[in-house]
Amino acid sequence: MADTLKIKLSIANRVYPLTIAPSQEEGLRLAAKKIEAMIKQFEQSYSVRDKQDVLAMCALQFASQVEQSILDKEYVSEHVEEKLKALNNMLDTHLSL
Repeated sequence: MADTLKIKLSIANRVYPLTIAPSQEEGLRLAAKKIEAMIKQFEQSYSVRDKQDVLAMCALQFASQVEQSILDKEYVSEHVEEKLKALNNMLDTHLSL
């Protein structure tokens, strides 16, 4: 495993040692920062003190963002496909004249 990197990420006052591919480092560090910011936001906004509850709320927030992104992409794909079919029908009609 010569192409691995050992890093430590701190999340919710705990340190997590990880062995990763160097290409993953930036994404993991950014994710840890976002989690820390979200923890702070939830603790301030909702007066939640139990870290497990805050982490569960963070996980739900991130998962819902991923799911919404997938749904949005599916909608855009369907919309684009409908427009392309309509354009194709117009072209077929025009070319068959």
